[in-house]
Amino acid sequence: MAQFKRVKRNINGVLLLDKPIGFSSNQALQKVKWLFQAAKAGHTGTLDPLATGLLPICLGEATKFAQYVTDADKTYIATVKFGATTTTGDAEGEVITTGYVNFTREQLESVCRSFLGEISQVPPMYSALKFEGKALYEYAREGVDIERQSRQVTIADITIHRFEGEVAEITVNCSKGTYIRTLAEDIGNALGCGAHLIGLRRIETAGYQLADAITLEQLEQRIKNTPVEFLQSLLLPIDSAIAYLPAVTL
Repeated sequence: MAQFKRVKRNINGVLLLDKPIGFSSNQALQKVKWLFQAAKAGHTGTLDPLATGLLPICLGEATKFAQYVTDADKTYIATVKFGATTTTGDAEGEVITTGYVNFTREQLESVCRSFLGEISQVPPMYSALKFEGKALYEYAREGVDIERQSRQVTIADITIHRFEGEVAEITVNCSKGTYIRTLAEDIGNALGCGAHLIGLRRIETAGYQLADAITLEQLEQRIKNTPVEFLQSLLLPIDSAIAYLPAVTL
């Protein structure tokens, strides 16, 4: 039986995707690219499979601006569980240490304030960071520990929304390259009880807001009911990727 190739479309713009849990950023990207039958596409910063939320995806000519979005500051809502550390720094890993949780909200706020500004972070082994062409998490799964260099990142703000017993929900505004898992672990260590992430949701980057994003299910439904010639209407303009930068009119 003859096989027919899908027609690749030269479609340009930015899609704000609400990435679901369980999908890697690349899996979400490939799904969007397939739905649009786009000739070219790229995402703008990795979200772990456990994480959800805003993942701007650039299609066509917008891929030339993807790095600007990747380099922009980001805002996350993180749910942190105190009293245990895990192999991965999140709920997917095995518990390796436990500690007694005995601190007040005021003490938590004080510790969070100590992490504001420029801080040093060591990237976690369970990350997509590459070493000799191979992701660190691949080494970690093989039981190999790679020495990582610390990096400077900036934490602009940490706001505590909820603190109940062993769980806190915080909003973190930070620079690119910040590992929220590492931040949660460091806060837990500073409090003397350990901690790990049990939830992470990106809500803002480069001026884009999660409230304006679309889920994969919604996107599939919209594309099914949208004529090919109107697919462009589902995307933001190419230059929206740099709208957060100062403008100069000549």
